[in-house]
Amino acid sequence: MNTTEPAAGSCLPWVGSAAFGAAAGAAAWALTTWARAYCDAGYEAGGRLELTFLLLLAPVAGALVGVMAQATGRRLSRHAPTAVRVALPTLLTVVATVWAAWWFFATQGTPAGYPGDSGLCPVSNIPPQWPAWIPA
Repeated sequence: MNTTEPAAGSCLPWVGSAAFGAAAGAAAWALTTWARAYCDAGYEAGGRLELTFLLLLAPVAGALVGVMAQATGRRLSRHAPTAVRVALPTLLTVVATVWAAWWFFATQGTPAGYPGDSGLCPVSNIPPQWPAWIPA
């Protein structure tokens, strides 16, 4: 019978990914909240509740990405060099988390056509200071 004990640091990848996901989620949430408050579009109680709920899901999403990356690393364990086994799951974690944060910016940050009444933004609800590299 072949039983193997998990390595002492086996939970480290998904814990680190959850922390990375939480940080990316907090940054995305802060920018999105600022944009909605500035334009006063989607910033009523329901919109703030939605944003808070999404902020709470960021660590969970980060942990899931980390578990998938760890599974990918284990799958490569016998056939790939150590550098690939370490770099590929890390790259997958970072790319998936950054993509999710970018998607969140683009879809939730600037609700186009939402009736904002601050008078500071155009109909698109994109603040003048919105970073050009973030699609809106």
